[in-house]
Amino acid sequence: MPVTDTPKSDFHVAVCGGGIGGLCMLIGLLHQNISCTLYEAAPAFAEIGAGVSFGANAVRAMSLIDPEIKKGYDKIATSNASPAWKKCWFNFTLGAKEDGWKDLKTPGKEGVQVAQVMAGDVGHSSVHRAHFLDVLVKLVPDGVAKFGKRVENVEKVGEKMQITFHDGSTAEADAVIGCDGVKSRTRQIVLGKDHESTNPTFTGKYAYRGLIPMEKAAGALGDDLARNSQMYMGRHGHVLTFPIENGKTMNVVAFQSKLDGEWEDERWVLPMKKEDMFNDFEGWGTSVQQILSLMEKPDVWALFDHPPAPTYYKGRLAILGDAAHASTPHQGAGAGQAIEDAFILSNLLGQVKSTNEIEKAFHAYDAVRRPRSQQVVRTSREAAAIYEFEDENLGTDLGRIKKRLEERFDWIWNEDLPQQLKKAEDVMGAKANL
Repeated sequence: MPVTDTPKSDFHVAVCGGGIGGLCMLIGLLHQNISCTLYEAAPAFAEIGAGVSFGANAVRAMSLIDPEIKKGYDKIATSNASPAWKKCWFNFTLGAKEDGWKDLKTPGKEGVQVAQVMAGDVGHSSVHRAHFLDVLVKLVPDGVAKFGKRVENVEKVGEKMQITFHDGSTAEADAVIGCDGVKSRTRQIVLGKDHESTNPTFTGKYAYRGLIPMEKAAGALGDDLARNSQMYMGRHGHVLTFPIENGKTMNVVAFQSKLDGEWEDERWVLPMKKEDMFNDFEGWGTSVQQILSLMEKPDVWALFDHPPAPTYYKGRLAILGDAAHASTPHQGAGAGQAIEDAFILSNLLGQVKSTNEIEKAFHAYDAVRRPRSQQVVRTSREAAAIYEFEDENLGTDLGRIKKRLEERFDWIWNEDLPQQLKKAEDVMGAKANL
């Protein structure tokens, strides 16, 4: 890894948060030979959750930040097993029994294919979150990360940014990048604690998440359904499955709508009773029932996202990834947006020659990244409505749904990231000339 003992920058950057976005940002800074430290609230690097998918845009961003990320990712990534499915993102089928589809405008019954969405050379590419985190951690030199450092406050003191942590300690940097997740403290500081867009909002959806050993899944469903990515569509719910851990495990996420739109529990991840899950999916078809019965240690996750923020920075404090634009997972694009953020921002900071240029880099990052990442958040909600026959325009018209599904993801996957960086550089240059 191209890290030298003599950073080319005369400024120091603090990255607050050691998840996927924070680590990619840190590696990007190291690759640019920028002096930096990562502060993580937990006692060690750790990821919750199981499988996470990345589109072609995110995989390209890995290479652009540091080719070593992509090399490590390739070693652990899992794609669809069948050669005919290699370029398939998800195969969409009806997941409920026939009597649940009396109002379909086109004929359909359980198991009928609605659409097969293709995603170029990447197809469906996924990893276990914890394993990908391990790949990123290996690229971080000893001593760069500090643990047990939960951000309490960030403020400018003199010419420096001072970070105060929950344990009472402080640290100084010339710039601070908040990568502290959906419940971000740095977002509160950037926007203001009482701003209408500061806090995440419940999306009206929750999900049961679990894993199934692949041999069990294949025995129950057959190889095609078990070893390749599937989306089972239904009214007010959908179930997705895809292989992870080099095909040894099937990742399962079963989504449901909470029709009152309220989530009262302060916890967002709860242990669950299997009978609750089966009650939610009563009337669904054989494949879905088999999947649910095989899920090991499922829990239930409330799905929150962020209202659109008016800015991603304030002074020399910027926010990135879920801290800036937490999204629902319905397009498999949230984590990928954090990696795109890291590519753009690390490269912009790599062109900064002095501390007084940092805000220009943050301004350019905000100008380019905010519209795209917020569009991902908005369209992710729209995707769930399509999958669950809640879209006001498409309804249960399978023909129109098929057409929409086959075209709606291209703008995410086909993004020209070097051109996006060029646009940000132009904004940064224009700002510098004012």
